[in-house]
Amino acid sequence: MFDLIYRFDPEHAVTNKLPTSAEEACRVLMQGNHEFVQLTDAPWRERRTSIIPIDSRAFGWGVNQGSAPAQEPFAAVLGCADARVPTEMVFTKGCNELFVVRVAGNVLGQECLGSLRFAMNHFSSTLKLLLVLGHTQCGAVTEAVNVYLEPKRYMEMATDPSTRAIEDHIAVAVRVAAMTMEKIYGADLPGSSGYHSALLQASVVLNAAWSAYCLRQEFGQQHSRVGIVFGVYDLVTRSIGLRLSATDRGSDEPAGLFAPPADAEQFRKLAYEICGSALVRSLLRRECEVA
Repeated sequence: MFDLIYRFDPEHAVTNKLPTSAEEACRVLMQGNHEFVQLTDAPWRERRTSIIPIDSRAFGWGVNQGSAPAQEPFAAVLGCADARVPTEMVFTKGCNELFVVRVAGNVLGQECLGSLRFAMNHFSSTLKLLLVLGHTQCGAVTEAVNVYLEPKRYMEMATDPSTRAIEDHIAVAVRVAAMTMEKIYGADLPGSSGYHSALLQASVVLNAAWSAYCLRQEFGQQHSRVGIVFGVYDLVTRSIGLRLSATDRGSDEPAGLFAPPADAEQFRKLAYEICGSALVRSLLRRECEVA
């Protein structure tokens, strides 16, 4: 059992200290995620409480009467619209700390890019980080994988340009994952029973990395001022990182937020790392054994 409390107390005003660099912003976010994991891992008979203090200025206290509080986010997050991934909650953050853009599949369409550009242009004094946050078992990525494996499904969405736009963005990661896996494991891999799960796992990571890579291309000249990173939220462990090990909580698990590939060659290297990981290998082997 646990209690997650957002506390706003104008009589005991709290002023949140803003990170001064991209590196510090990453540390603050990951510390928040660590606290969230510890809280939600509490044994059901043990009661834990986490209190998130809200900066009094976020609700207009301490500003001129009749004036709206200023936006002061230290990070902008492009995340998935999935209801199981409450962005502020998984980072243990409160009001006015994160500028959150959510869309199915955390894809970087024009509206999302425009929103992040708005953040870059209007919050230059506080914004230190752009983050792309994917998550395991993503429904939008699952659909893109299904379309890749069953091309006739693409015709079913041909008359739905809005849905097709999302899946077309994700298709880049799915195709790269599929081609990389076939190079590693052989051309007959798509016929194996574990292929779908393995391809989905790899595509989720590469999709987040691809969106972050595109952000880096868009904001390359401003990259020295605002950092760009990506990560994957695990729905089972509730931790953020890159799930590569075959166990739920491998000791060698690369937790944290990661810089996107700098170029196409680095993206290919990342694809080989993800597709050749112990987790992908275990998914292929495990489902084959079950079958």
